[in-house]
Amino acid sequence: MASSLITLSLLLSFSLLSTPITSSPSLSPYLSPIFLKNYNSMSANLRIFTYIPFQPFSFSSPAESLFYKSLLNSPYATHDPDQAHLFFIPFSPDLSTRSLGRLIRTLRTDLPYWNRTLGADHFFLSSAGVGYSSERNVVELKKNAIQVSSFPVPAGKFIPHKDISLPPVSGWVPVNELTEKERVLGFVGYGWVKSLSLVNELIEDPEFVMESEPPLTASSYGEKLAKSDFCLFEYGGGDVSGIGEALRFGCIPVVISGRPIQDLPLMDVIRWQEMAVFIGGDAGIQGVKKVLRGVDDESLARMKRLGAAAAQHFQWNSPPQPLDAFNTVAFQLWVRRHAVRYAERREWAQS
Repeated sequence: MASSLITLSLLLSFSLLSTPITSSPSLSPYLSPIFLKNYNSMSANLRIFTYIPFQPFSFSSPAESLFYKSLLNSPYATHDPDQAHLFFIPFSPDLSTRSLGRLIRTLRTDLPYWNRTLGADHFFLSSAGVGYSSERNVVELKKNAIQVSSFPVPAGKFIPHKDISLPPVSGWVPVNELTEKERVLGFVGYGWVKSLSLVNELIEDPEFVMESEPPLTASSYGEKLAKSDFCLFEYGGGDVSGIGEALRFGCIPVVISGRPIQDLPLMDVIRWQEMAVFIGGDAGIQGVKKVLRGVDDESLARMKRLGAAAAQHFQWNSPPQPLDAFNTVAFQLWVRRHAVRYAERREWAQS
């Protein structure tokens, strides 16, 4: 069983543990015992300056669009760059590497803010992430600036400690009065698992409910989540947009992956390892069931409580509400506001 579990690489370089723990950590979904104190400080003080886009554009994912719209209309936005903790660089998702390099070169030569930290106090939105390049300015953007991407991020395009992934957007199912129903081990929503071999095994297994088409109503979808102990998601291949709703309804996310996961949403806020299960991609349904059956009743109940407490941070609202997805992502930016200046490489000097 140990060989099928994936080590969740949290490797957090932004420690918030500045006061002694005053309550049992098992009762809180947060990595930091003073998360709410730091969140309130962020809400009162964070200021972000947004550069004027060179040309009109739209983002390619709902999460990006919601984040951008919310940012421009939020109390965090400032028109005075001297007040800003962070600088946002908006650009089209279709922008070529050459054009992106020109954009960064313009910022560094025409304005004074980039060069103070070589971009470490700047951030940008890129749904699939910016890849590595030989273009000096793009390399500096990739290495230093905070990348905000849609979850999951393609392999090799996410730098832990620095980059952020957005909670996925899905319809927020209303919580209705649910009658006691016969429980099932696991639920697999439409498109959550794409591996053909695993799909075939799940269809034949009576302990799992697997949808072959989108749910007809929100209430029936909510009932399936609520009566299931675990919800299966395939990382990097399947649809993970329902992961926040799974947490909310007490359906513990089971994330199946063939590679380490370093880009989970809100990784430096919530205790993912205490509210989700991570299983290797080659485990097969019998391996999955072996791991799930190893979760005792006490652990199951604790994971459900923690997940339900964390679920509010996955909800996107328009306008944003306290502690929702937008504001929690803003908090992650706030954590990264203490920019580090990187040494400039000599071979870049003439670029």
